[in-house]
Amino acid sequence: MTGLEPEKDRILEVAVIATGWDLEPIAKYEGIVKVDDKLIEERMVGEFWEKNKESHDSLVSQNKNGKTVEEIQKEVLDFIKEYFGDEVILAGNSIHQDRKFIDREMPKVSEKLHYRMLDVSAWKIYFEGALGKKFAKPDLHRAMSDINGSIEELKYYLGFIKNGR
Repeated sequence: MTGLEPEKDRILEVAVIATGWDLEPIAKYEGIVKVDDKLIEERMVGEFWEKNKESHDSLVSQNKNGKTVEEIQKEVLDFIKEYFGDEVILAGNSIHQDRKFIDREMPKVSEKLHYRMLDVSAWKIYFEGALGKKFAKPDLHRAMSDINGSIEELKYYLGFIKNGR
């Protein structure tokens, strides 16, 4: 996203990984959403973007090759139909925020999402706070790498449960 305010910011790129309950990838989808250049200039400023200059520059650069949000929504719906069926569980880190953007910009995708979500951040809070276990995930701030990181992070936490540690 250009930022974290769904009323002002927009989705820049979309990534989806379909997995089984073993969290192994079955299929992947990536799409670039074309966002007005003026909005990017206005919203992608400040300390966060200064600290993540490589991500910023890459997102700005790829924007010219983007599709409309309606085109991306259709592609995501086709992906959901092929790999999930009628309903999909949204999973990842801090996905309540992602859901706000999906609800606003891709309402037809939102209709396919189950009301329950698998938020890896909840696991993070418990394992770090109660058990002192921390997962080091790369902070590339790109859609596909963030999802891959969330999958690896959840596997890390589940490893403690499966191994009785």
